[in-house]
Amino acid sequence: MANQNVWVLVETVSMYRMRYVIECPADHPEYALDTVTSDNAKEFSQNHIGETISSHRVISEEEALKLCLSDNPYTEKWSKDVVIGNHFTIVEE
Repeated sequence: MANQNVWVLVETVSMYRMRYVIECPADHPEYALDTVTSDNAKEFSQNHIGETISSHRVISEEEALKLCLSDNPYTEKWSKDVVIGNHFTIVEE
């Protein structure tokens, strides 16, 4: 009897180390922190640290297709086969 495959949704958190170089008054270097948290700093560099798996679960193909449409509304007019071909990972036997 052959094994039947299932779809598994794996959710992750991706982390980056970001760097910014910000000009500030000499007596207030902490102003740089406000510049970063207010999204007003130019990116100096970044390094992808890695991904951490936060959850996983078996889902039906129908659930996966609905989730794909919710996450990627531009796929609304795509056929099921095109969505699967472009967004699902199929492991070759």
